[in-house]
Amino acid sequence: MAVIITEFDAGAVEQGIESLTGILSDSVNEGAAIGFLAPMADAEAARFWRDQVSPELSAGRRRMFGARRDGDLVGTVQLLTAMPANQPHRCEIAKMIVHPSARRLGIGRSLMGVALDGARSMGKSLVTLDTRSGDRAQSLYASLGFEVAGVIPDYAWDADGRALHTTTYMFKRL
Repeated sequence: MAVIITEFDAGAVEQGIESLTGILSDSVNEGAAIGFLAPMADAEAARFWRDQVSPELSAGRRRMFGARRDGDLVGTVQLLTAMPANQPHRCEIAKMIVHPSARRLGIGRSLMGVALDGARSMGKSLVTLDTRSGDRAQSLYASLGFEVAGVIPDYAWDADGRALHTTTYMFKRL
């Protein structure tokens, strides 16, 4: 079970659109708190990759990394790098997603390691992120050295749209 992480450009997004769509829609439909509501149709997931992510990659305002296990794309993470003029030292982790069938295998940890290396290579000294409070990902981020900056109650709806959840903002100095 070899995991290989590569950086994606807009062309790689288009080549992997079917897998990316499945990773996103399956994760949301299983309850992942990543900015979407279930049920998520594949067409909506594909639009996200094509209309929101690809243009940002092409413009150099974000970087994206994908994890393949035994050749299959099973996870992604993004670095948002377009920050305000007074924050050139910072970037943000976004949409760290591992397909439900590939969780708890170290793929998220590997993706985060490559993303943090990517931030370092750009000269960033601070990385921020937010996560649903108490989510499994929060303990992963803490184990990677992220510290809690604060929490915001009633920040977003859970994927099923039934309840608001608290989010935790975290940061890591590089």
